Order: sequence, then structure tokens, then C-alpha cells
Amino acid sequence: MNREQMKVIESADGFIAALDQSGGSTPKALSGYGIEKDQYSSEEEMFDLVHAMRTRIIRSPSFKKEAIIGAILFEQTMERTIEGINTPDYLWEKKGVVPFLKVDKGLAPEENGVQLMKPIPGLDQLLEKAKEYRVFGTKMRSVINRADQRGIRSIVEQQFEIGKQIVRSGLMPILEPEVSIKSSDKAESERLLKALILESLDTLEGEDQIMLKLSIPTVTDFYSELIDHPRVLRVVALSGGYSQDEACELLEKNHGLIASFSRALLEDLRVSQSDGEFDRVLAAAVDKIYRASIS
Repeated sequence: MNREQMKVIESADGFIAALDQSGGSTPKALSGYGIEKDQYSSEEEMFDLVHAMRTRIIRSPSFKKEAIIGAILFEQTMERTIEGINTPDYLWEKKGVVPFLKVDKGLAPEENGVQLMKPIPGLDQLLEKAKEYRVFGTKMRSVINRADQRGIRSIVEQQFEIGKQIVRSGLMPILEPEVSIKSSDKAESERLLKALILESLDTLEGEDQIMLKLSIPTVTDFYSELIDHPRVLRVVALSGGYSQDEACELLEKNHGLIASFSRALLEDLRVSQSDGEFDRVLAAAVDKIYRASIS
């Protein structure tokens, strides 16, 4: 594991940009950017368009290491290039931004109030590929819709089981057990989740560490125990459907919690914007999210 990248993720001010929309979420991401489904005719063309969007974001002068410490990529983005350089290498060598890879394959149907991750066939091979591309860590998402103890336990067990496999491979896992912001018992789900995460952290071996990506909690500073835990390298927050303004307002109240936003980062970017306008809009979003992350 790259020690310089470890130091950045552990202690640098800033946030992690989530640029990891996969096949299922890419049409929505492109639509928000101003490219509708009738403007492309194949999956290949769709992925070309979303890579062009991500390239524009990453190459922007506003996408800078002084505010953005990491970026989460989709597998195809990892395999593609920017200015002839593999995307992870471009992020680190040209931008000073630490690359992560989304490794999950989407969500299973809801059971016991939660959606586990679908099986991840060939995970070991994917982790080896990630190391070849000099990726620092990974991210994987599951969703909690209801405060069901059995369901939430199954989420945490699955996240930690796969997380330990990722640690053994030499990569840093970001575990993402998202609590839906639409949940009617969100605070209770967060209480159950935190207790089970704390219990599971005690099962890590040696000096092993993980990262956590969590919904912004209902109770301010609720995750301070996790943020301060020696087994947790960093805790980041997803925007979870909040607008940029809402997400930043909530985030800045939670000390030590930093952003890992996707939609809230990209919401005002449009393909029709000139490069100058695009950079100004992105700069405003980056500055707002950065300030909320260092509160």
C-alpha cells in the first residue's frame, strides 16, 4: 500500500469525489449532465459519454488536491485513459488525488429491511487488477431501508467479510452500509448500525484498518466514536439524495466527518457549459463541499 497515499487519506483536509456511477446509474448521471437516452444508441456509446464527462471533471483546474483528497472510480473508468495516461495514474501523478475503485455489482432485492450486495464473482482477480492499475482502495455499497436488527446485522457481516478479503489483498476497503434518508426510522437504524460496526471492528486482526462511508447521521456527531476509532482510517459521508446545499449544511455540523459526494458534487454541471463556466460551477461546488468537510 502506497504510504504517501495513506498519509493523504488519513490526515489531509478535503473530501473524496465519487465518480463511480456504473451501468445502472449512468443514464441518470448523464441525464443530470444534460445528455438524454435518445442521444446515444448503445451501451458502448453511453460509457464513452460518461467517461468524457468524468475526464472533463478530472481535468478541470477546479478538481485539485488542495480540496479533493481521493476519487472513487467505476471499473471501466479505471481501465480507460486521460490524456493517454491510465485514469488512476492521472489522478495521482497529475492531480495528487488518491484513486479508489468501486467493486460491488449492485444490490440484491430487499429482505429484512435491507439490500445486501449481490455476489461479486471474480473479486480476487478484480483486486489484483486494481493493484496493477495502482489503485489505493475500494468501495462497496449496500442499503438499509428499515431498522431491522437481523437485516442490519447481515449487512455489517457481509461488508466486513468482504472488507477483510480486500485488506488481505493489500488494498484499503471503504465499507458503505448506507442508511436510506427516506427511512421512517433512520435514527434507530443508525443506532443499530453503529453498535454492530463497533462490535465488528474488534474482529480485525493485527494493525488492519478499514474506512467507512455512511449516511449523514440524524443525531449530530453520532459517529464520533467511529471517527476516533484506531481501526478506522477515515469516515466519509455520502449525500444520499440530499441536494448540495442540504448535504453541506448537515455535514458541516458533524465534526471530523468528510464528504464523499456524487450527485451533490455534480448537480449543477452541464455538457452545454463552456469550459470557463464549467470550471466556475465546479469550483463553487468543490469549495462548498470542502468547507463543510473541514468544519
